[in-house]
Amino acid sequence: MKVSVLGCGRWGSFLAWYSAKLGYEVIIWGRENSDNLRNLAENRRNEYLALPNSVSVESSLKMALSSDILIIAIGAQGLRDLCRKLASHRIRNKTFILCMKGLEETTGKRLSQVFREEISEPVDLAIWVGPGHVQEFIKGVPSCMVISSERIEITKKIVDIFKSDLIRFYYSEDVIGNEIGAASKNVMGIAAGMLDGLGLSSLKGPLMARGPREISRLVRAMGGSEITVYGLCHVGDYAATLFSKYSHNRRFGEVFVNGKRFDKLAEGVSTAGALMILSKQYNVELPICEAVYNIIKNGQDPQEALRELFLRPMKYEFY
Repeated sequence: MKVSVLGCGRWGSFLAWYSAKLGYEVIIWGRENSDNLRNLAENRRNEYLALPNSVSVESSLKMALSSDILIIAIGAQGLRDLCRKLASHRIRNKTFILCMKGLEETTGKRLSQVFREEISEPVDLAIWVGPGHVQEFIKGVPSCMVISSERIEITKKIVDIFKSDLIRFYYSEDVIGNEIGAASKNVMGIAAGMLDGLGLSSLKGPLMARGPREISRLVRAMGGSEITVYGLCHVGDYAATLFSKYSHNRRFGEVFVNGKRFDKLAEGVSTAGALMILSKQYNVELPICEAVYNIIKNGQDPQEALRELFLRPMKYEFY
């Protein structure tokens, strides 16, 4: 079997490495002017891993689309542009997997919605989310993840292709819940980092309790299952996002509240903006997400915003 990974960053390079370890012929694709792609082409490695010989590095999208299984692992805000490029190629009956976590910032749309809006040809589509850091996977530390699609036969097919002792997969048919849960956990990661940076780490307990509640209400309003939020896509990813030294979003929040520059904008920043759109659209309060948004986008004082958040007027815990 031939697998292509569209995206050559940290996660994309891991997916290419992982697919090759499973015995598949693999193409990893990136933009022609990508520094990540250039480095992989020249050195066959990056700071995390070395590519197996069965992985070819390619800048031709046409060549990458020669595979039947295509994993997309790019920044969420670049998905619509990539899909427009895909739409100009022959992709009928191929299987696409969105292995990414985010929402479109300007519309609040889920990534599967963005994909379907731009791709009119009949293709299979699934999402692959859940906890895991490249740095730990490379060392052989296992984890559990989830594959979700609207058709269970697609989900089972993908799980059969990619299951291993390193990653155990679970099935899900709740695409809405998994996409919203996976995207919003990055906002919770930023909030956790802000608490760490302000010396308020003890409030990460309340954050872990209250975060899933507000996201579950949003998922329910959008037509998904609120229970999904308590699975691998969201709560199951909390240890890797709220506490891990490898968590990009947690580290971003910690650095941001201390007034320092960070090397790359965290995905959770765009997601916070998207969630504000969904909050208004579905009339669901998202106080934690709103606090993160106000701190980053509106310049609200972090100490004030976070203390206000956790000292809100008393109410019943569950409602």
